Amino acid sequence: MNSIRFMLLVGTALATTAGAAVAQTSPQTPPTAPRTQTPPPPPADAEAKDDEAEATTVDEVVVQGRQTDVRTSVDSISYSLADDLQARTGSLADALRNVPSVDVDPQGNVSLRGDSNVTILIDGRPSGMLSGESRAQALLQLPADSYARIEVMTNPSAAYSPEGSGGVINLITKPTAVRPGATTTGSLRVNAGEEGRYNVGLSAAYSRDRLTLSGDLGLRHDSILQEVDRFREVNAGGGVFLESRQSQDIDSTLDGRFGRLTAEYKLTDKTQLTGELRAQRFSNDGVGVELFEGENAGGTVDRSYRRDSEGGFDGQGEGATARVLHRFDDQGHEWSNELRIDHGRNEFEQATVTDPILPAGPDVYELVRNRTEFTIMGLTSAYIRPLSDGGKLRLGYELETRQPEIGNAVSRGPSPGALTPDPTVTNQFNAEQAVHAVYGTWERPFGKLTAQAGLRLEYTEIDLDQVTSGIQVSNDYFRAYPTLHLGYELSDDQTLRASYSRRVQRPQPFDLNPFLVFQDPFNYRSGNPQLEPQETDSYELMWQRRVQQTFYQATLYFRDTSKAFTQVSTDIGGGIFVTRPENLGARRDLGLELTGNGKLLETLRYNASINVFHQEIDASGIPGAQDSSGTVVSGRANLNWQPTPEDFLQISGLWQGESLQAQGVREAGGMINLGYRRKLSDKWAFQATVRDVFDEFGDVTVFDTPAFRERTERRFGGRAWYVGLTYSFGQGPRRQEPQFDFSAPQTGG
Repeated sequence: MNSIRFMLLVGTALATTAGAAVAQTSPQTPPTAPRTQTPPPPPADAEAKDDEAEATTVDEVVVQGRQTDVRTSVDSISYSLADDLQARTGSLADALRNVPSVDVDPQGNVSLRGDSNVTILIDGRPSGMLSGESRAQALLQLPADSYARIEVMTNPSAAYSPEGSGGVINLITKPTAVRPGATTTGSLRVNAGEEGRYNVGLSAAYSRDRLTLSGDLGLRHDSILQEVDRFREVNAGGGVFLESRQSQDIDSTLDGRFGRLTAEYKLTDKTQLTGELRAQRFSNDGVGVELFEGENAGGTVDRSYRRDSEGGFDGQGEGATARVLHRFDDQGHEWSNELRIDHGRNEFEQATVTDPILPAGPDVYELVRNRTEFTIMGLTSAYIRPLSDGGKLRLGYELETRQPEIGNAVSRGPSPGALTPDPTVTNQFNAEQAVHAVYGTWERPFGKLTAQAGLRLEYTEIDLDQVTSGIQVSNDYFRAYPTLHLGYELSDDQTLRASYSRRVQRPQPFDLNPFLVFQDPFNYRSGNPQLEPQETDSYELMWQRRVQQTFYQATLYFRDTSKAFTQVSTDIGGGIFVTRPENLGARRDLGLELTGNGKLLETLRYNASINVFHQEIDASGIPGAQDSSGTVVSGRANLNWQPTPEDFLQISGLWQGESLQAQGVREAGGMINLGYRRKLSDKWAFQATVRDVFDEFGDVTVFDTPAFRERTERRFGGRAWYVGLTYSFGQGPRRQEPQFDFSAPQTGG
């Protein structure tokens, strides 16, 4: 298996479709508004979610209160970022934290209803920068103000990849409005905060005749003060536990740069060509101080050191997409093809000097270099045809290949110029994975009942090459992933939905590399070459009600997961611990999620959600773990006050409940945010925000096993304030920004 096979398939597909017409949007593309008004109308899936969408369609119900708050379809629910002021000045992680069902921890790790195995798409398409080990870093640095909506799919249809047992989060970019003829429009956003923080965003579009150009540029500079305290007790036998304490103080700066350029050309009235180029770069540089001390059986400190480190992370990537779309009519009958290529590099380098205090000794110098390079290529071909009975048929083929190359190196010596590689943590690991998929969904209304059935067939090939040890392993397997979605209209304002889907989480290549990766002298991590994919059967029953500007939703869900992933720490001697992923026997989640969106007064609106679920873990076969169960409560709430047409104030809060792990728990935590926005004129607006008002956002992880006990507390110095201006420019009348509602408070029910 290699890239030659991929290119042959691409060539065959493109040659086959050259005489007909092919695709702008795959069926994996969400039903979103088009980025511009000049291209032809969006495909059938997109029509329902355009800004001018009707209140009801066969495929979805739009909560019409202010048109943009909450939109639901047979397999998804999407939330506008219109009134989220944190999205104006913050990162994607800040915006996601205000979305029901979604949790983002202080390090940028995402979970859906407690499951961290989540797929993140951009406009329905895979993103190289939002997959793999660097995803959390990207979420902490990518600006949120490039996106209009966030779509959550906990039970997607078969038209979407089943990857991500927790579900799919789809980031929907802002549409850009242009008038027929030569038109330029856009906006410039500048925000500044304390300690040198700032972010700048520029969005613009130009249209003339059949051509439309649009693009985004973003810059972000942030700073983080991180404190870590770890208390560990290791069982030495005979009821004696040896204690150790470890603390870290890290002062770092984060810089992010992002750019995108899209060209859309209307070849004929029915055929459209689209090309996109994108690039991003993230860096994190800082200094850290680590102190360690350990006690002997008598309670006396006999081991201690100080480590001073300097270094950071650098990630960069670039990608391109080519699409051709042909519409056979204006009723949603279309055929599409798309080719995507993303390439990226992530590098981590850290230089450290260790001063041994007990027992005393000479300084030890250390250089850690970890590098990952990846190439992701994807081909999508999709056919959508409305049926005479009011139904719809979707058919498609998808191919995705991932080729990561991972290199880890650690060198030590008595001086920076006399370093020797450590073979136990120096290695090269390569992998290649290809997933071929064919799918079909059939949807049809039966009076008040709408049914959609789907089936996805996937064949996966994986080649692993542990270059350092000379071990090569290949694996391939075939799986079927059925889906079923039902919707019933109880009344004009109430709908009942039920759904089922089979989902999978495949191990990432770095999860399979058995070699050790150095973190500090007493903590390592590694992959697990025996790690198997986890599979989830997901069931949901959902009730929805919408009355003018009020929306309520209650979802009862059950997820039955086999071979669930979990992180397990093991003492390998000398107080050194290795953490690696393992497969649980099973995990079951039964939960209820409640969501509400409406107004308390004419000028005061709210949106809130609470998720309560009972989790059971079968940890059979994992050393030091035991079966456990518990109830988790998470929630979030926003209050939005618009006392005048020009002023908008917001207070928002979130709470992430305690969650179970195979060997312990992650304790609960939350934060409070504030925001204010003032319309100065039709072109100018002022905004001010405060993130994490009480500066308490962090996390605490507790392990409790017969072999060891550990408590790790991390604080991230997350409080930050920003003030800034937004300037909108362009020809012709300015369209209301899709991310903010400038209208006066509405009256009436």
